[in-house]
Amino acid sequence: MPRLSETAPYVHPDCQIGNSTFGRFVEIGQGSRVLNSSFDDYSYCDRYVDIANATIGKFANIASFTRIGPTDHPMGQASLHHFLYRSSDYWDDVENDADFFARRAARRSEIGHDTWIGHGAIIRPEVRIGHGAVVGAGAVVTRDVPDYHIVTGVPATPMRARFPEDIAQRLLALAWWDWSHDVLKERLPDFRAMPIEAFLEKYEA
Repeated sequence: MPRLSETAPYVHPDCQIGNSTFGRFVEIGQGSRVLNSSFDDYSYCDRYVDIANATIGKFANIASFTRIGPTDHPMGQASLHHFLYRSSDYWDDVENDADFFARRAARRSEIGHDTWIGHGAIIRPEVRIGHGAVVGAGAVVTRDVPDYHIVTGVPATPMRARFPEDIAQRLLALAWWDWSHDVLKERLPDFRAMPIEAFLEKYEA
């Protein structure tokens, strides 16, 4: 019996999940926090990942201790402290700042299909990680990452493209991540063994 399911995410112990949705065959690692986010089909995160206000595509691979969409403090006011917006924690007759939380929730990060986010990486709010892209371990990503590119470092900078541009464009056009579960199984041996150009030649329409 497969461990992952079409009907419900596999959520390991000690997770905190709030206002989030999950596609088919999704896995959430132990101790992770996922808030105001969505995971599309086949995506997973490893242990102790913190994700807020993010849209995760299909087949995303998110390593442990990664943080996506870390929230900001108000820097233009007299104080940075969260008593400004979590005010009800301090006074029983003062409401929280709903507008602040609405602005924070609207600043979404986007993780594309078939991405790999390395151990301990940080993806800032409103950053897009392109399809097929790789973020190196420990990187701090402050700018968009193009499709099928690899970035590393603090702040993250381009290392190289995963594939030549023509191959990347052909993969984007193929969009294999939209294939059915049965088709993925049928073509699994070719995913495992075929060089990328041969794979494309076999399956391009």
